[in-house]
Amino acid sequence: MNTNHTPLEHHASRSQPMPDRCHRNGWLTARPGMTAVLRPVLLCLAFILSQTMLAGLLHAHEVVILKSANIPPYNQAIAGFKSSMPSDTTFTEYDLKGDPQAGRTYAGKIRASGADLVLAVGSRAAITARLEIFDIPVVYTMVLHPAKYDLKAPNMMGVSVKPPIGQQLTTMRTLMPNLKRIGYLYDPEKTAPLPADAISQARQLGITFIDRQVRTAEQVPTALRELLSDVDALWLLSDSTVLTDESFTFLLRAAFDRHVPVIGFDPEFSRRGALISFWIDSADIGREAAHVAHTILAGSTVPPPRAFHPKQRMAVNLGTAEYLGIAIPLALQSLVDEVY
Repeated sequence: MNTNHTPLEHHASRSQPMPDRCHRNGWLTARPGMTAVLRPVLLCLAFILSQTMLAGLLHAHEVVILKSANIPPYNQAIAGFKSSMPSDTTFTEYDLKGDPQAGRTYAGKIRASGADLVLAVGSRAAITARLEIFDIPVVYTMVLHPAKYDLKAPNMMGVSVKPPIGQQLTTMRTLMPNLKRIGYLYDPEKTAPLPADAISQARQLGITFIDRQVRTAEQVPTALRELLSDVDALWLLSDSTVLTDESFTFLLRAAFDRHVPVIGFDPEFSRRGALISFWIDSADIGREAAHVAHTILAGSTVPPPRAFHPKQRMAVNLGTAEYLGIAIPLALQSLVDEVY
């Protein structure tokens, strides 16, 4: 009998196996037998964890872009948006071409696509998203008067743009001192009438707005002829019923025949003959929409809509000014961004 153990120690050594671990310098360490058991478990856990982290890193977001029409401001906003999104983002684009009926077809494809986010560009696209898309985050932009369209939904966030109408009117008055009546055409189904504050600011400068409503592209020629006889300038709005690549040439020629200057909203219009164009950098608006998209895709809740105030730019066509007998004041020349 081993007399080196007390009876209690002897009993414990026989009835209770020693745990497969020991203390070394105050640290609890595993014995070789336990290490052999734990190693495959730990390796398996490490593999699962690494794959989960890798999947998160490799996940490329899928964004669907729905635009109301194929016009330069919308395309520039989309380009700005894409340039500010991660390089591995995949994009699918749909163009409504001003057709509200196409919205349902595209919305069905978007819902089935598994997209992470929808960018709706223009009022028609935003309306389609509100009516047809409920379970995918939507960022809408290039909508001048979002309140008119009730673009409120838990999954929608807007980047609305407030153009500096007062500044534009002041510039017009500087360029055309005798300007009293500005006319514009619009489709009430696609474009809201000018807001009350714009009308008020114009009235303070002695300027009155005169409008004609159209419901189809076929109504534009007749409405334009009536309008040109009553106004001193024609202001183009971003309305896909009124303004297309084909109709712009007609609108410009008809205004020239009456010696009525045309006011555009894109430098391309002035390059093609409009006297003056005011625009905001649509690419800046797209980049702002991308900033919002980043927030949503990072897992944050959809933030409330907010107004974006980009810098205003201006283009002038000197040939048109000469044809119309309009001199460009020196004070205005220094503010022009592009001259044609």
